[in-house]
Amino acid sequence: MNSKSAVEPDPTAIGDISSPPFVRLPDPGSIFSTRAARLRQLAETSHLSPYLRFVEGLARAQHEIQVDLPAPGGTDAAAVARAREFAMPLIDRSRIEDEPTLDDIFDRLFAAVAPIEKPAAAADALSRVTAASVEARRAMARTVFSSALPADAIAEHIYIWAALQVHFARLASALDAKMLAPLADGICPACGGLPVASMVVGWPGSHGARFCSCSMCGTLWNYVRIKCMLCGSTKGIGYQEIDGHGGTIKAETCDECQGWMKILYQDKAPDTEPVADDVASLGLDLLMRAEPYRRGGFSPLLAGL
Repeated sequence: MNSKSAVEPDPTAIGDISSPPFVRLPDPGSIFSTRAARLRQLAETSHLSPYLRFVEGLARAQHEIQVDLPAPGGTDAAAVARAREFAMPLIDRSRIEDEPTLDDIFDRLFAAVAPIEKPAAAADALSRVTAASVEARRAMARTVFSSALPADAIAEHIYIWAALQVHFARLASALDAKMLAPLADGICPACGGLPVASMVVGWPGSHGARFCSCSMCGTLWNYVRIKCMLCGSTKGIGYQEIDGHGGTIKAETCDECQGWMKILYQDKAPDTEPVADDVASLGLDLLMRAEPYRRGGFSPLLAGL
């Protein structure tokens, strides 16, 4: 496995950038089906095919269980004003205890995932999380919010995370994009989640702009190029990649904080989907293990691999 290290800034033509919006809110009616389609495409040529097809089934379940769910409630004006005053995400994670719809999402997702072909360990984990009490599921949700999954219960927490993704994508979709403002580096302005990766897009009006992709709600927020998503430094930024991938995915490294994150080039590979392509590019994670950098953000589907 070979790597390329760039000590110069990423040479993409930044001059092509138009006037990108600050955020693109998720569409819960398409985000998971789009992800599933990309996973199927990637599985056709990947040595990770069995796992990608399992994750594809998980994404399809996330899409299908939304039928007949009540519309998500909007954030009240007072809560928005308070969040903006204190530079906080508009969605308050602490209120999950008061979200009755979340219990329905848990039950629907766990039932929908049951028929999917999966390893015995994953099936056992699904049985445990399905039988878990409301209080235990809430406790697991709070663990997911910490962005650190326990090594002895990764699979259970991935199922919880998948349900939370549905819930928070629906909540984020009801926000007013004009009310969102930048927070700390690497923090989703909608729900406070960490990014799974960043993506250079080729959308009309945003060509060449970079967006961080929230690992929780799926919100995309604009972020300056050649700048560390983890610490905000513009010094010591480098890029590494696996030979033969056409420059469509790289590891962006930072010598200031010794962290790295994946940067995907959707402008070069239009079908790119942040979560799907993150999972399919496990080889890049393996390459970076030999480097002195730690991976930042949150990528639960690669935890333990």
